[in-house]
Amino acid sequence: MDRALLDTDIFSEILKAKNATVAAKGQEYRDTYGLFTISAVTIMEIIKGLRKLGQPERLRSFLDAVSGDEVLPLDMASAEVAGKIHGDLERAGQTIGRADPMVAGIAIHHGLVLVSGNTAHYERIRALGYPLQLDNWRA
Repeated sequence: MDRALLDTDIFSEILKAKNATVAAKGQEYRDTYGLFTISAVTIMEIIKGLRKLGQPERLRSFLDAVSGDEVLPLDMASAEVAGKIHGDLERAGQTIGRADPMVAGIAIHHGLVLVSGNTAHYERIRALGYPLQLDNWRA
């Protein structure tokens, strides 16, 4: 199992133990590496969702749960890759929002496999020639 960056959907499923296959792969990953690797974008997306739902207890619980995990920032190098991806997708008429190019930029910059259940969006990035490695733990 290669080092991976977990996309928001997969990380949320692991936290909720919603999908047995995803939960098992998450446990195997954590047993291997000792922590999960996620992006600051994922933190923002989950906080936004919990805040929007008005669930401060779940928000505190989430922040406690991720305190021991690795959170990668959208630094200059990742932002450069993300900006190129976003611009190329727009030029090709294949937009996928802002968050996904940022997550992909972080994964590419750090040489990590991106684990997502939303591979259709990310395949658009690969189709443009970016070296994005993908895995779907739902499969």
